[in-house]
Amino acid sequence: MLTDMKTMDDFDFSGKTVLVRIDINTPIDLKRGELLDDRRFRSHRNTLTELVEKGAKIVILAHQGRPGDSDFTTMEKHAERLGEIINHPVEYVDSIFSSYALKKIEDMENSSILLLENVRFYSEEVLERPSDAQAKTFLVQKLSKVVDYYIDDAFATAHRSQPSIVGFPLVIPSLAGRLMEKELGSIDRITKNPKKPLAFVLGGTKADDSLRASRLALENGMDYILTGGVVGNIFLAAKGYRIGDPNIEFIRGKKMVEQIDVAKELLDKYVDKIVLPVDVALDNHGERTEIPVSELPQNLRISDIGHQTVENFKRIIAKCGTLYAKGALGIFEEKNFAYGTEEVVKAIAASKAFSVIGGGHLVASARKLDIEDKITHISSGGGASISLLAGYKLPAVEALRQR
Repeated sequence: MLTDMKTMDDFDFSGKTVLVRIDINTPIDLKRGELLDDRRFRSHRNTLTELVEKGAKIVILAHQGRPGDSDFTTMEKHAERLGEIINHPVEYVDSIFSSYALKKIEDMENSSILLLENVRFYSEEVLERPSDAQAKTFLVQKLSKVVDYYIDDAFATAHRSQPSIVGFPLVIPSLAGRLMEKELGSIDRITKNPKKPLAFVLGGTKADDSLRASRLALENGMDYILTGGVVGNIFLAAKGYRIGDPNIEFIRGKKMVEQIDVAKELLDKYVDKIVLPVDVALDNHGERTEIPVSELPQNLRISDIGHQTVENFKRIIAKCGTLYAKGALGIFEEKNFAYGTEEVVKAIAASKAFSVIGGGHLVASARKLDIEDKITHISSGGGASISLLAGYKLPAVEALRQR
């Protein structure tokens, strides 16, 4: 995946103006306006520090929130936090490609950093269009005239076809940043000659991409798919269990009822490789009640996998050579139903496997348990990583390949 695109090893950045797209979109305390999580900021540290050390003039594009959302705000505090994390001043510019912003860029000194205004303040940024159309936007046309190179380091937005992501590679020399390089390299290690056994642990609520990734992986020799969360419920329904009205209604509300038929097809072909929950934890008026799946249906929400399922998963995880996990295995935010997710994350951290986890809840769990450093790679983009594993082409990656 990396062999057909340029990386930071291919360029001399000294004295060059480099436009870097990063993703530092983060939860915000709306009352105090404070940034609540700097994990994404830290993920770009290697790229930005290397550019500083090589004497580049660094111009950063990033976004926060979406138009109309309560967290749609300026990048002023992001500049301050980013500067603290990379231990280097980051100057905030309150526009994107105004004459003022362009002059600030032209007057930059080597190793200086500007963070431009929230790129989604520009209306065309939120439109999804082909890269050739995005290359003609004002954003791309204006900024490409004052920079020498474009670096995409925003893996978490790689599935979007927006101007700041796919437009620049068509008009100026473009390359992958260190985070993008690491993310794509991790996916390569999962898909190309992985150390066996290879297992996916799939939970969460976004079942369609997970099932597509499962199909592709199973066709290519995957050893195990461990299922929980809504993904697990869909497989239980596909197996013939009546999972109860609250759980079927949730699946229907997510417009994923048709995924039950997809799961059934997979079970028909790969029943020995797909590991379903054998017990589940029900939300009984806030209390955790565990039952074997043979006692379904109950008119209660399935909120976690049970203890026996956790032990089954642990045994498989311990013998794997490669692991990929995405999505919580229960209602992780609720204390009584975090058990399955936390125990499985701990098992992944304790394994000797090459391990990758993605998705906000799994990453939050690893961080809460203080075991982030025991997992080989924590992906900054769960959606982007599962899309790649499902065989989708990411617009950002395809744009970089054109260079």
